[in-house]
Amino acid sequence: MMANPWAGEVALVLDGQRHVCKLTLGALAELEEAMEAGSVIDLVQRFEGGGYSTRDVLALIVAGLRGGGWDGQAADLRTVEIGGGLVEAARVAALLLTRAFALPPGA
Repeated sequence: MMANPWAGEVALVLDGQRHVCKLTLGALAELEEAMEAGSVIDLVQRFEGGGYSTRDVLALIVAGLRGGGWDGQAADLRTVEIGGGLVEAARVAALLLTRAFALPPGA
């Protein structure tokens, strides 16, 4: 299963299985609800400034996985091995934000 960057998709490996993540409108709405305070724009600003937390990374990963069709919850990721570890999870989270708000080529 290939991730299509032009469709806002990012690949993430969990327990050796490749998943496609994408921040759909529904996933973004769930993300804002999970954040309990602030908005997705606040989250973007934290990532741009390097002031994001592991909680931010987890929220983005869960939203992206759900946008990609996964039906799990954040608690399901407690014991999952992420390919590339925390650094890869943070990279995927940042890419999800970037690709969710990027204009398509030629737009």
